[in-house]
Amino acid sequence: MSDLVKRFGLAVRAARREHGWAQEELSEAARLDRTYISGLERGRRNPTLSTLERIAAALGCPLADLIRAAEEMQ
Repeated sequence: MSDLVKRFGLAVRAARREHGWAQEELSEAARLDRTYISGLERGRRNPTLSTLERIAAALGCPLADLIRAAEEMQ
């Protein structure tokens, strides 16, 4: 997977942890399987725009903020 996909997964993980959520809690809020969230956070999943939107909504943040956080990671 691309470096941006990996960094996006790390940005999701950071946002999830800021909420104090386990992967299962995020998966329930976003209506996604927990194993999908795990794969996403490890950079093994390349999510669609609609999936990205669901994750951002579940986290209560604009999608642009998650993408920006991923772009800023080194």
